[in-house]
Amino acid sequence: MRAYLYISLAVILATTSCKKNDSGPSQSQSVLDSSLAIAKDYYLWYNQIPGDFKSSNYSDPNQLMRGIRQYSTETGFTGPVDRWSFGILKTEWDDVSSGISGDIGIGVFYHDEDDLRVTYVEPASAAGVAGVQRSWRITKLNGRTDLTYSQSTANFIVDAVYGGNTASITFEKNDGTTVELTLNPTTYQDQPILLDTVYTAGSKKIGYMVLNSFLGDIDGMKANFAKTFADFGTAGVTDLVVDLRYNGGGYVTLQEELANYLVPATKSNTLMYKETFNDKLTEYNESANFSKKGTLEPGHIVFIISQNTASASEALINIMRPQLTVKLVGPSHSTGKPVGYFPIPAGDWYVFPVSLRIVNSLDEGNYFNGFEPDKVTPDGLDHTWGDLDEDCLAAAYSYLTTGNFRSSNRESAALTASRIGIYNKMHTQKRQLLVETRSIRYR
Repeated sequence: MRAYLYISLAVILATTSCKKNDSGPSQSQSVLDSSLAIAKDYYLWYNQIPGDFKSSNYSDPNQLMRGIRQYSTETGFTGPVDRWSFGILKTEWDDVSSGISGDIGIGVFYHDEDDLRVTYVEPASAAGVAGVQRSWRITKLNGRTDLTYSQSTANFIVDAVYGGNTASITFEKNDGTTVELTLNPTTYQDQPILLDTVYTAGSKKIGYMVLNSFLGDIDGMKANFAKTFADFGTAGVTDLVVDLRYNGGGYVTLQEELANYLVPATKSNTLMYKETFNDKLTEYNESANFSKKGTLEPGHIVFIISQNTASASEALINIMRPQLTVKLVGPSHSTGKPVGYFPIPAGDWYVFPVSLRIVNSLDEGNYFNGFEPDKVTPDGLDHTWGDLDEDCLAAAYSYLTTGNFRSSNRESAALTASRIGIYNKMHTQKRQLLVETRSIRYR
């Protein structure tokens, strides 16, 4: 008899250049041997690990887990597909897994190569409490005014914003006024729903929700979903825009909860998704069905995505595609993480070898290259959440009201390789560890 607890966590960490796992206690060879033995049982591609793979070649379990990533070939893909297997000290994981952050609470990215903007603000963070808003321009950071993009500048900004240090920042608001703030890193709980509102376009009512993650207090988030969708139902919402552009994942419980509000009532009790393990662990394979919540019956859903859209948020998109009309808008493809893992103890560490694959009701799920947007549209960083002139929201709104996507004057910016590279460096490092936590206990 098995009991399962399914949790999917997007781990919000400072960049690895600021905090390294190898700063912990020295690891004995037995812990490394145990980590390798775990991989040979649980790794989705365990049969690709060569027999002469030596744990003694690695300094700690994290490096060993990163070492096995190279043995993850999949038909139809060039090179290894695993970008996630890792290890982490148990003491660090205790903080990470709770959804508690300890930074100043903003994301940043370049609107143009000399125009650094706030992408989002965590409401309970120091920045949120100080009133910082998405779209504000950063003109000075820790005394430095030249913030034009370069590799060294990117490193400086990543450390200053995400490194868990006090930051002195001069912001320029959209009205041209400036404010200087000294922001101290604090411990705060995620509040993932950043905005929900309804727009009226003739006979149409369009609901819009910005969901920054599937983290936070589970009961509180379920209550927030219930209120949001009750409001959408009362307003007579006919179509939805769900903004996942910075959503790196979270609890599967919350992803399922949202899916049950989105799915048509006629699909209740039908298959939502399946999780499959390697051929050694088929007894762990599981599936979940839809169970309709609320009264909302959206005709169309547009998801706003980016390279930071990953894990549970990608799973949501994948499981909704067979159920109703789904369109995608955003500056780039999503991360491409159709697999999961869970913490397995090895001495003072937890190791996370990729262990399960997630597919929808049509057995679709090998999206290692991510989902491509139906309309490539730049992230309108010069606009706040909910502004219908913001490029991504404007494109989604145009599709839902006219059947066609609106083009942006900045559309070419979304396609350049240089901007994709900057995005990877400046933004995805904030939420780079996408973790599916599945705790398995035996009676």
